[in-house]
Amino acid sequence: MKNYDVIIVGTGSAAIFTALELTRHSDSGNILMLERGRDITQRQCLANAKEIPCIHCQNCALLCGWGGAGAYSDGKLTLSSEVGGFLDEYLPQEEITRLISYVDQFYCQFGAPKKVYGTDTEAILELQRKASLHDLALIPSKIRHMGTDRCREILKGFRQYLEDKVDILFETEVQEILVQKKKAIGVRTVDGEEIFSKFLVVAPGRAGANWLKKEAARLKLATLKNPVDIGLRIETPAAVMEPLTRITYEPKLIFHSRRFDDRVRTFCMNPYGQVVMEYCQGVHLVNGHSYSRTKTENSNFALLVSTRFTEPFDRPIAYGRYLARLANFLSGGIIVQRLGDLSMGRRSTAQRLKRNLIVPSLPEATPGDLSFVLPYRYLSNIIEMLEAMNNLTPGLNSRHTLLYGIEAKFYSLRLQLTNSFETPISHLYAIGDGAGLTRGLMQASVSGVVAARSIRSKFCS
Repeated sequence: MKNYDVIIVGTGSAAIFTALELTRHSDSGNILMLERGRDITQRQCLANAKEIPCIHCQNCALLCGWGGAGAYSDGKLTLSSEVGGFLDEYLPQEEITRLISYVDQFYCQFGAPKKVYGTDTEAILELQRKASLHDLALIPSKIRHMGTDRCREILKGFRQYLEDKVDILFETEVQEILVQKKKAIGVRTVDGEEIFSKFLVVAPGRAGANWLKKEAARLKLATLKNPVDIGLRIETPAAVMEPLTRITYEPKLIFHSRRFDDRVRTFCMNPYGQVVMEYCQGVHLVNGHSYSRTKTENSNFALLVSTRFTEPFDRPIAYGRYLARLANFLSGGIIVQRLGDLSMGRRSTAQRLKRNLIVPSLPEATPGDLSFVLPYRYLSNIIEMLEAMNNLTPGLNSRHTLLYGIEAKFYSLRLQLTNSFETPISHLYAIGDGAGLTRGLMQASVSGVVAARSIRSKFCS
């Protein structure tokens, strides 16, 4: 029987910063991190490496392993308390700002670049003014861009730093949270091994959101329903997006559609980047990367529609997965369509894509018709926002613009938590993107620090 003071489930940014904060103090006890994926040096997408179709790995290397989904993200650190999650529902804005600065120092210490986008106040104000003329809201945010390649190097640095400070078990999947007398006492792995601890932090990441949902139901933990975010990834020439990206790198634009009054937002802008495919628990989804050292001629970003479902429906994750499976069923993976073809009510073909001015950066995407996948409401919202954005970035609403689908963010389950992210089960904490608490590297990292400080206060009392 193994005993630890703290067990951390997951090794994404939220989990890593829990461990970093705990190990800053010599009296934090012995710590175990459990990860179902592989170490950062062993994470490799075989399909990408061998340039073959996705082979449906049980644990997708793009999502699972040291660093979580963040290891293959664009590596953006959003230095704003207003973007990237729901922490403002638990903590004062001033405290979030202080914590972001604190976490940012760690990233910089381990190699994040000094340059910060979005610091030109006058240019930002002018962009806000132009956006407001076309029913768009631009949320100012300072961003430190690491890039997918540099992000992995920084995560390797965190790994090396923690090497002799915590125990880490890879390819070890947790099956159940162990509870006794309304207190978390450890975990049981899929192999049946029971590992005990005084405190348990679950940071399962996006790939583990469904597992946490099932565990919450089994443990009868009350949950809140986040909106499910569903949409498309847009690819356009990098020059088209430069009026925005050279000033703020990742413009945070929000739009409310005229027809349905739905909230649509930009997400994960990748200037000079590429569109990628990821495999998450049985479905292919689309995403985007950009690198600090290599560039393409295109930029890509997601347009996501946030939908809150009404009673009695309570399965937003299942709904998002259903749409993704439908796209996979029709295409074998990801569908790509020219905006002009969608507008004309016809599918894109290989011949039309060959003549297109924009060369797809995801060549394995299948030409098709996204109207067979996304409901009219979603497509109408996205088309309206592209028309509005075209006033800021002329050329975006072009027939050559490429649409990939689908993109879905399964942040739709959030446990009821205290201000330190502890559940009603004593000594059980839930943090990060997989817990529906955050939506990006920075706020996920902050959530780890908050949980660690709460544990230390109890551990030392």
